Amino acid sequence: MADFKTIIGLEVHVQLKTKSKMFCACDNQSYVPRNGASDGKLVEAEPNTLVCPVCLGMPGTLPVANWQAVEMTVKTGLAFGCEILPESKFDRKHYFYPDLPKGFQISQYDMPLCKGGEVEIKIQDTRYNNQTNSKFQIPNSKKIRLNRIHLEEDAGKLVHPPGGHYSLVDLNRAGTPLMEIVTDPDITSPAQARKFMEELQLALRYLSVSDADMEKGQLRCDANISITKNGQIRTTNKTNNEQRTIKMSPIVEIKNLNSFKFVEQALLYEEKRLRDDFENWPQKPTKITRGFDSKKAVTFAQRRKEEAADYRYFPEPDIPPIKLTKSQIANLESQIKELPKQKKEKYLAAGIREDVAEKIIRAPRLAEYLESAEMLENDLATFVAEQVKISETNRLKIRDLAELLNFVKEGIISKTVAKQVYAQMTRTGGRASDIIKKQGLEQVSDKNELTAAIREVVKKNPELVEKYRGGKTRVLGFFIGEIMKKTSGKANPQVLHKLLKKHLDGNNF
Repeated sequence: MADFKTIIGLEVHVQLKTKSKMFCACDNQSYVPRNGASDGKLVEAEPNTLVCPVCLGMPGTLPVANWQAVEMTVKTGLAFGCEILPESKFDRKHYFYPDLPKGFQISQYDMPLCKGGEVEIKIQDTRYNNQTNSKFQIPNSKKIRLNRIHLEEDAGKLVHPPGGHYSLVDLNRAGTPLMEIVTDPDITSPAQARKFMEELQLALRYLSVSDADMEKGQLRCDANISITKNGQIRTTNKTNNEQRTIKMSPIVEIKNLNSFKFVEQALLYEEKRLRDDFENWPQKPTKITRGFDSKKAVTFAQRRKEEAADYRYFPEPDIPPIKLTKSQIANLESQIKELPKQKKEKYLAAGIREDVAEKIIRAPRLAEYLESAEMLENDLATFVAEQVKISETNRLKIRDLAELLNFVKEGIISKTVAKQVYAQMTRTGGRASDIIKKQGLEQVSDKNELTAAIREVVKKNPELVEKYRGGKTRVLGFFIGEIMKKTSGKANPQVLHKLLKKHLDGNNF
């Protein structure tokens, strides 16, 4: 197995969240509120209700490029360090499929909007310790090069009724702006492919170019995988140099993977299948297309992979070339906000724990919420990461949350009471100070009041006092629990613990 090498490249399709479709004025938002529902949940629009003569490919209609989609694609390219071409164009890509009304797709071929670039991923490198004969992992980073980013339109969707022998066509999605991100074959494992997709989704959300929801088809992936294996070593008579022959498997494209889990599962299955089939690899590498059965976690044969010539590309005659000036590109670059990597570095510099910082940047809305505070600090960030739900950020101001945590630091309320107060804050939108005052939840730190409670509890339990003084210090928990009951849970734990120990140890106070 050590002689095998896995080579993976990804073609990622991103549905841009423009207001209208790519080449017409139809609504691009295919998910709408449910009729008569007030829960805010979205459902797919009724089939074939978001269409017009242009996206249906009717004769005599003319497409007009959506400039917002162009800008979103350029912003993405700039964020990933791509070269932005000053002039690009659209092309016709011909193929037949039932949900492609025109019989061709408007895409980009030899002059895309963006070339090059890279996406950095964090990986775990496996190392071997010779002294202990054990493996260990160290965190590392890897840069996945991008080949290009181009813009095109989506096709429709086929619906297959269960048990039926027919298919239905929904063309609501036809003409939706798709940004295709194509990597170089730099990925060497299914786990790396999954990590790339996760990092890409996060960046797209920070750029606000797509919601990148894989369940809704807004982020889809075609994964290309091949395997190479070193063969026999040959020695040439003239130079006496050794050369190792390399044999390559077919290049397999797995189509339409719509979850991180499925990307990894499909590639793992195909990686093993190609290795097991090593003896049957053809002498000349071929290209084939396979699908993925997510229920069985297996791939299956579909068809031979087309070459570029099969699509009969030629320049789209109805859309003029796209020309971008330096000032337009600079303006788009200025609109790019802080991306996850820079945001995490800022959090770490502010003293926030790495695991907390990582958790927050994975939820852009929580990151935005945290940064509305006057100061970034670890306690506040930890509470946001572990307790705050995204749905609560609209009615709970970060300054009120910071105030609550400050009351805990100052000993005004205990952590237990703080949880109760927080629950009321999220339910009512009230301020911590008002809730604490109204319900009398201030923590008891008064020495005289706590001393009276301690004496009363100790007097009722002389046998436990003797056990404590005999070395069984675990009974301390019983005393603290009883005193907490007497003070309705409001005794300051630090002050109480100190006073109780002093009393049990026989010291006067």
